[in-house]
Order: sequence, then C-alpha cells, then structure tokens
Amino acid sequence: MKSLLVRFINVAVIAIAIVGYNGILTNREKTDEIAKLDAQLESEKLARKNAEEQVAQGKSKDTQADADASEESEGAYKDGTYEGEADGFGGPIQVKVTVENGEITDIEVVSAEKEDGAYLTMAMDVIPNLIEAQSADVDTISGATFSSTGIINAVEAALEEAV
Repeated sequence: MKSLLVRFINVAVIAIAIVGYNGILTNREKTDEIAKLDAQLESEKLARKNAEEQVAQGKSKDTQADADASEESEGAYKDGTYEGEADGFGGPIQVKVTVENGEITDIEVVSAEKEDGAYLTMAMDVIPNLIEAQSADVDTISGATFSSTGIINAVEAALEEAV
C-alpha cells in the first residue's frame, strides 16, 4: 500500500511540474510577443514623427523653392530609388532606399527571408535613425546587433549608387 501511495505522489509531482513548465513557456511566448509588438509600435511612432518633421521641413523649403526653381537640389544624394544587400544574422537582407530632393526619405526592407522575425523587428528600429542621420553612420540596435548591422550595410550599399 505504501508503494502505491509513493507512486501516486510521484506521478502527481511530475504532473504539477509539467503543468508549471507549460505555464512558464506560455508566459514567455506572451512576453516575447508583447516585446515584439512594442518594438514595432515604437518603430512606427518614430517613423511617423520623422515623416511629420519632414513634412514640416518641406513646407519651409517650399517657400525657398520659388527662388531656387532653376537650381538643382543641394542634397548629398541623387534622386531615385536604390537597392542594396548585406548579410544580417540569418542571411542576406535587401533594402530599397528612396532619395528625394537629395535626401533619404524612405527605407524599406524588401527581403530578409532567413532572418529571425523578432530580431528583424527590433533591428528595423534603426531605419528612423538612418533617415534622421541622412547617412549609414549610425549605431546598431542592442539585442539585434547582427540584423541591424545587415540593414545598415545594405543601406550603405544602396547609397553608394546614389552618390
């Protein structure tokens, strides 16, 4: 009878441990998903803020545009859309960089098939920094160093065509 009771207690302890472990895994998945969505939201907030600033700057430039209508843009880059590619954490990352009036106005990740989604989402936070700096000379994103380095290097490759 004692051995039956001991076996029953052992089975109960193992079942409780398994249920607890599954609960921990579920919590981690939820936390990771929340962090991923927070990073995406923050990235979109920064992109919106930069777009609003560019619109505000564009309005002040419009008043000067009449005086400078016959002159070319004095930006550092030639207008157009340029593509670049570099290695990230999981493989190649391809980006498309749009230049208008000599300035970087948009950076889009076109392909990053082998990148881990969570790292790539975090790494995309570097895009507003690239647009703000008007250069590929920016810091990487902590926690997604290799993926953000891939984006930075791909933008740098694209901008080589725009010079």
